[in-house]
Amino acid sequence: MQNPLPAGPVPRTRLARLGGVLARHPRSWASAWAVAAVVCFAVAVGGVTGESLFERLHSGAPTVDSESSRAQDVIAESRPALQTLTLQVTGTDLSDPETLRDGVAATRAVARLAGVKDVRSPLLTSGGPSDPAVAPLLKGGTPAGGGFVTVVDFEPGLGESALDAAESAAEAALLEVAEAVDGQGSVGSTSQVITAITTTVERDLLRGEGIALPLTFLVMVLVFGGFVAAGLPIVGAVVSIGGALLSLFGFSHAVELDATVVNIVTLLGLGLSIDYGLLTVSRFREELAHRRHDVPTREEVAVATERTVATAGRTVLFSGLTVAIALSGLLLFEAPIMRAIGVAGVSVVLVAMVVAITLVPALCVVGAKRLSRKAVEQAPDVGVFSRLAAVVQRRPVLVIVGVVVVLVTLALPTLSMRLTSSGTELLPKQAQQRVFFDQLARDYPVLSAPEVTVVAASADTAGVTRWADQFRAAAGVESVTVQPLGAAHQRVDLRVEGPPTSDAAQELVARVRDTPAGFGTLTTGQAAGQIDFLDSMGARAPYAVGLVVLGTLVLLFLMTGSLVVPVKALVLNVVSLGAALGVVVWIFQDGHLEGLLRFGSVGAVESMVPFLVLAFGFGLSMDYEVFLLSRIVEFHRHGAGNDRSVSLGLQRTGRIITSAALLIVIVFAGFVAGDILIIKQMGLALVAAVAIDATLVRMLLVPATMTLLGRWNWWAPAPLRRVHDRFGIIE
Repeated sequence: MQNPLPAGPVPRTRLARLGGVLARHPRSWASAWAVAAVVCFAVAVGGVTGESLFERLHSGAPTVDSESSRAQDVIAESRPALQTLTLQVTGTDLSDPETLRDGVAATRAVARLAGVKDVRSPLLTSGGPSDPAVAPLLKGGTPAGGGFVTVVDFEPGLGESALDAAESAAEAALLEVAEAVDGQGSVGSTSQVITAITTTVERDLLRGEGIALPLTFLVMVLVFGGFVAAGLPIVGAVVSIGGALLSLFGFSHAVELDATVVNIVTLLGLGLSIDYGLLTVSRFREELAHRRHDVPTREEVAVATERTVATAGRTVLFSGLTVAIALSGLLLFEAPIMRAIGVAGVSVVLVAMVVAITLVPALCVVGAKRLSRKAVEQAPDVGVFSRLAAVVQRRPVLVIVGVVVVLVTLALPTLSMRLTSSGTELLPKQAQQRVFFDQLARDYPVLSAPEVTVVAASADTAGVTRWADQFRAAAGVESVTVQPLGAAHQRVDLRVEGPPTSDAAQELVARVRDTPAGFGTLTTGQAAGQIDFLDSMGARAPYAVGLVVLGTLVLLFLMTGSLVVPVKALVLNVVSLGAALGVVVWIFQDGHLEGLLRFGSVGAVESMVPFLVLAFGFGLSMDYEVFLLSRIVEFHRHGAGNDRSVSLGLQRTGRIITSAALLIVIVFAGFVAGDILIIKQMGLALVAAVAIDATLVRMLLVPATMTLLGRWNWWAPAPLRRVHDRFGIIE
């Protein structure tokens, strides 16, 4: 059958001219990128500036400027928080006089350490462990309960090095207290939790890349049938990782960068780089197959490079811009962490895009002779994917109904989705700091933060107490306490049965905020913070969605000249993302596959995950949409009919899309193999989104809907057609 797209003159576009420059100076471009990669890794990871990216990371629940954050500001102003270190001791009996005497001596030694402001311990009170005032510090509330806690407060205003030295000395001295009372001791603090999370994130990143890079290389060897062709996208991906880490390092100086951002953004860059490299190398070999000589001449290599950058480079640009548009929606949210992910994500996508249209083609030129040995004419017009298209095109309505039923079924669990903002639960169950704080919450509940706290703007403690007493009978409330907070405020702590973000805690927050008082009130706590975060996200979501939808519609219209195709693409992407979120809810909220995936369900999905999945998943879905549409549009512009264009487009891109999807799945499987809960959820969500999109949507729904719509696929109002004729982006 005659090739509908024979090799012709090279289109004289800017991208084609860039290809010509790359063909003339390939080693210069490759060397420049090599130097840039070394600098990126040295600065971001090597710590040549005095600290590495991972030393600048933070961790905590996502926050916004809200009632809960203003309440925290009032509390901090009246009672500034001190750095603390807590000791838990088990297996001891403080009712034994000799044990008690040894413990008191060891605890007094802790209090004498430099940098220590105060030590709260049942061993240091005048009444000893039998004093009722220290019962909350004793396991079971009695000296014979088998355990106790000691809390060390450090002096405010200590420098970082002085605080580190004080914490190290205090930790060693506290463990000596445990030995003195013949018990087993463990220590924990908020700073140690953050260190544990950032260390685990760094380990997860190394593990994820350690899994992804070798497996993707193996897959590409099978796809390309050679080591050189398989290695080029990997080289581009490694360089992109360096650029991603450097951009994140730069952003860490402008905003507080959450530890989870690094894995999410870096692996996205890795996946996109491999996909773009796969597309570029495939097209280069396809173009190289048109040569007249067994060993390609410089002119033939230059022509192949120009055509590759003009065609595959255009697809990469469109794909990168669609992903960047999807991520730019995050910039409209109020939460700093969402903006940080958006800015970092967009920068990483741009790095991957630039690498794919400069470094990878330059490497192709350098390795052209080796690549020419495996160069083949473009895929035949008839093959596995064209036969699949033929089956779909014979029964498009049946295929559409069947696939939509499957996707809706997968999406149904999202109707019961619950959201949470985990703390130590982000760590694996066996992690030392999670074990420590789980045990602390179980044995010493008074030391844990109350689920709901109200800051009352009143100096009348009795009046605030009368107002607060009405909540004692609320569902799940275990205790209500009121204490002065400075001269003009009162602090009301309400302890609620269950997790900090339980339904009972959230209902209590709503009730407290709706209950009138004769004074101003600000409600805070983990549940209140989550409510405020979600309210803020919901308020900004229409603007973010509008930006992404408008940007995507405009970009796809400029690419296709159609108004129908972009709208169809948006609808199909939303359906497939709903199915991916349903899989996440079924696994992580409902607790399925806990053993296989090595996690402990918290009965909910992390509050950031749905928003990030919609942004990242939408971008990746549009990535494959652009891969497929670019070829369909190419055939249609060269005169092929609608159904023929769809069949040829699927046949020519099916192998690339399937391979690219498999590579992305491998990359994001590194997320699933990690230990941080939110990273696992993101990884599995994106694996599901890519797998669903590349199979059910791209292989079945797209050809079925385009066949059913026929010539209407290419419809646009006359004014818009004139706009496309003038501004459309074509070869």
